[in-house]
Amino acid sequence: MNAWANAIAYQLVWFAAIWGASSGHWWLAPLALLPFAAWMLGRSEGGADALLMPIAVLIGAVLDSSLAASGLVAYASPVPFAQAAPLWILSIWAAFSLTLRHSFRFLHGRWPLAAMLGAVGAPMAYLGAARGWHAVAFPLGTTPAVVALAAGWAVAMPLLIGLAVRVERTSTPAPARGEAHVA
Repeated sequence: MNAWANAIAYQLVWFAAIWGASSGHWWLAPLALLPFAAWMLGRSEGGADALLMPIAVLIGAVLDSSLAASGLVAYASPVPFAQAAPLWILSIWAAFSLTLRHSFRFLHGRWPLAAMLGAVGAPMAYLGAARGWHAVAFPLGTTPAVVALAAGWAVAMPLLIGLAVRVERTSTPAPARGEAHVA
């Protein structure tokens, strides 16, 4: 799997989701997710990604719904309702799950780096979505929202990477008797 192609495909879903949400077309996110998911899940090892996807979406739903319910983050196009993670951001989480074993493979086993990348990268993405497209807003101020995002993602990113490693280990067939397993 080409990590760059995986990262670019994820970014295309992200941009479609953010642009769609900011222009009232929330449905662009799940629509953009479809070809990326079909490509990744249709591969021979796509079953491991299929196991990760609902877990990542659940983690995302909890994190983003908590941010919305607390008033720290307000989402454009808040479908199904304003106090929960909107469908477009859940589509981003689904797409993100498809990067955990591919473009984010370099984080496998590097928990502090995963936490740091989550704590820095996610708030930057939300700030970009807020300032560039007005897809999210921070009603209680930018600083409290960024602190909450950094804290949430400092936990979520290593947790998701750990799940990806575990799923990959359990879904990789054991070598046949007498064969060496090369990692």
